Amino acid sequence: MNEHIQQYLSAKYWKDLIGSFWFALHTKRFYTELVVMTIGITIGAAAVYYFLMPSHLIIGTISGLSIVLNTIFGGTADTFSYWVMGINAFLLICAFLLIGNEFGAKTVYTAMILGPLTQLLDRIYPYTNFTHKIIDAPDILSQLQAGVQVLDVNGNPYLLSRSGEVLEQVRDSVMSAGIGMGDVWFDLVCFVLLLSTSQAIEFSINASTGGLDILAKIINKFFHFDIGTSVSIGGAIICCTAFLINDFRMVVIGLIGTWINGIVIDYFMASLSRRKRVCIVSPEYERIRAYIVNDLVRGCSLYRMEGGYSGQQQVEIQTLLTQDEFSALMQFMRENNILAFTTAGNCSEVYGLWLRHKRRKGKVTVEEGEEMLFGKKAVEKK
Repeated sequence: MNEHIQQYLSAKYWKDLIGSFWFALHTKRFYTELVVMTIGITIGAAAVYYFLMPSHLIIGTISGLSIVLNTIFGGTADTFSYWVMGINAFLLICAFLLIGNEFGAKTVYTAMILGPLTQLLDRIYPYTNFTHKIIDAPDILSQLQAGVQVLDVNGNPYLLSRSGEVLEQVRDSVMSAGIGMGDVWFDLVCFVLLLSTSQAIEFSINASTGGLDILAKIINKFFHFDIGTSVSIGGAIICCTAFLINDFRMVVIGLIGTWINGIVIDYFMASLSRRKRVCIVSPEYERIRAYIVNDLVRGCSLYRMEGGYSGQQQVEIQTLLTQDEFSALMQFMRENNILAFTTAGNCSEVYGLWLRHKRRKGKVTVEEGEEMLFGKKAVEKK
């Protein structure tokens, strides 16, 4: 931790950081990913605003914790966004101090705009359009304008619309048919699907939604649980805070939703990091090797082997490719009528010398490969 704090006090650290950011501002990729991140987090904000807030479902997310605190202190949609921003800001500080720069600027951006986006949705198309109706009640209107909370026969508070009209709750969630007839499981499924879509978009460009992801990383580092278990633990802790505002049934539903959300997140993370381990035996192995190295810009390994049936000497090529690259390789072999025996299997985790984002064309030299794999200082000592 002291090393992390010291690096933030270093002038060289801030100079390098500003230089990297300035360089990124002049690339097309920066603005493309900025748009993608914004779209992804907007979907997540819609999931929170239209399904968590009106139904009072407390899923194991920072948004769920914000709903608990916002309800306890009698907040509104505006104050909810402040709770989200405040908790995320605190967690981001903890992440930089306890973990380092792993999350980067992308997580800072997505985490800090989630709250304002829910506030924007509230102004553009509030969820009360689905759950409330306008009534003519001058007595209730005068009390609400005086700051007095008035409850209906079902114990739900009357609200004031932005235009100053009295709103009476007629549905207990966006997906329900009426008071007491809402299907919270339907709200739960809709929320998980939307949130998982948001997280999948963020993970696809090496970003995250912040919040619980940060808490999970902290738990992962100091307690050495895997990331899936860390997400479940963090989510369960947040879910238990719902006992302060919800009954036992709603808390159990929230815990189940947290578990389902964790499963879906793990599925998307495994899918996004999945690679194809391709093994090819062909007399034209040199053409295949050249295509992999020069066109796909990937490395490969060549193994001398002997066929067990034919007894002939052969060369086997092994390489790791993305799904798109594997499709391109197979198309190349078909178009060029290359005779080959090919097998391919999924590889869910890749460590070491494998570039996730290719930065340039051409080969990676042995010296560059060792430097990426072991670090520059280790290569210099060697």
